[in-house]
Amino acid sequence: MKVLVIGSGGREHAIVDALSRSAKVEKIYAAPGNAGMAAQAECVNIGVTDVEALRDFALENKIELTVVGPEAALAVGVVDVFKAAHLRIFGPTKAAARIESSKEFAKELMAKYNIPTSGFKAFTSYEEARDFVAGRPFPAVLKYDGLAAGKGVVIAQDMEEADAALKDMLLDDKFGEGKVVVEDFLTGPEFSFMCFVSGHKVWPMELSQDHKRAFDGDKGPNTGGMGAYSPLPFITDEDKEYALSHVLQPVADAMVEEGCPFEGVLYGGLMKTPDGVKVIEFNARFGDPETEVVLPRLKSDIVDIFCAVADGGDTQLEWHDFATLGIVLASKGYPDAYEKGHEIKGLDAVESHLYHMGTCEKEGRILTAGGRVLFVVGRGATLKEAREMALRDVEKIECDNLFHRSDIGYQAFK
Repeated sequence: MKVLVIGSGGREHAIVDALSRSAKVEKIYAAPGNAGMAAQAECVNIGVTDVEALRDFALENKIELTVVGPEAALAVGVVDVFKAAHLRIFGPTKAAARIESSKEFAKELMAKYNIPTSGFKAFTSYEEARDFVAGRPFPAVLKYDGLAAGKGVVIAQDMEEADAALKDMLLDDKFGEGKVVVEDFLTGPEFSFMCFVSGHKVWPMELSQDHKRAFDGDKGPNTGGMGAYSPLPFITDEDKEYALSHVLQPVADAMVEEGCPFEGVLYGGLMKTPDGVKVIEFNARFGDPETEVVLPRLKSDIVDIFCAVADGGDTQLEWHDFATLGIVLASKGYPDAYEKGHEIKGLDAVESHLYHMGTCEKEGRILTAGGRVLFVVGRGATLKEAREMALRDVEKIECDNLFHRSDIGYQAFK
């Protein structure tokens, strides 16, 4: 089978890596791909939102399966365009992807179908939002109602911080024109629950936890994720079963009921609060960096799963019982301004899984080309062993413009 993977980050590198383990795959293309994927896939210089060019490439090259990585491609309707051309594609339609691309749509869906989440109110007016926040207790959760590459959420500790965020989102259009959703603040450990979904059918993946803050101790600004690990010792089997039966399955059923059945990966960003498991957010695709620690644990052939979801068939998921823990190496300054083009050395010495997130190759040298640059994923019989392996390999990588967190997985080591 010829397979096309749309995207250029660590998540897509992990998807390419999983596909390369299948005996059913003859050739993998990545559009646009990155320097790390080039060892397993042929990189094609087509942007993730250039949906007509992607469709034409798939037709010309007789691609039998396309897998969509990033939310930007889903939000512009790449799945709809491919389906209209009778091409098999893994991912939700533009209408179904609203569960991620519109926070308000997701919140209203949860309210209608009694899915546990925090209270909320949406605003387009800066003045009205400011007055509403000023009359409520802090911290205040402020979310941009659209796609913001994982950076459109601010947990404001006081009015000054809230006001700055509201100005960014509603007056200065930092992420584009849109609304702001103000939510009640919840407490408890967060976890990521990804499921393969095809209409009413839901196949759960192993759980993982992401680390959003830039620095150790959960300090600094929110990022797209600085590390992740799997499994999670503090989430019980009962918690997982509750989340499946009260959140993920009901949402899949609700999307069918609403006339936009979901196909692809439904990602539940959940929190184990003192009042039970509640939804923080939904994504309409594989999480990044969670995918890079979950897919290495998948024992089943991922091609069978992708095809079952896309074709409305049946499948089964089997998992390895080892643990995985991954550490992101990011450009200094990320998630704000950062430099590109710094050379990276020592990659050949890394024994862990190494996923490229933002790199490029120039004259045989690997250079930094993004905010998040590399993802080192250790594995072991325990999370402690996995973390030791990842930290050991991070030290082998030489670059004068990278930083990382050293406390990934700290909630599992309490």
